[in-house]
Amino acid sequence: MSNVKVTVKSVKGYCSAGYKVGDYFLLRDGVVIEPGKPAGLCVFALPALIPYLTAYCRETPPEDWINDKKELQCPDNDNAVVFGLERVDS
Repeated sequence: MSNVKVTVKSVKGYCSAGYKVGDYFLLRDGVVIEPGKPAGLCVFALPALIPYLTAYCRETPPEDWINDKKELQCPDNDNAVVFGLERVDS
């Protein structure tokens, strides 16, 4: 399993969770969420991201569709937060 750093790339409008560009959190070994900055996690964005993050953590063949994912968006289209995905070492 890979570790994934999830970083806020952009915020359109107003994020009620207070995310700002550069904020991040880590997903360790596909199981543990390690808060970054800020220490809180949005209860609306997190469930939308989890199915993709668990797939992104797994070792997959290079042609797997999840390897093409570089960004995910929270479910609020009017105040969208875009998160970048990056596989990182432990």
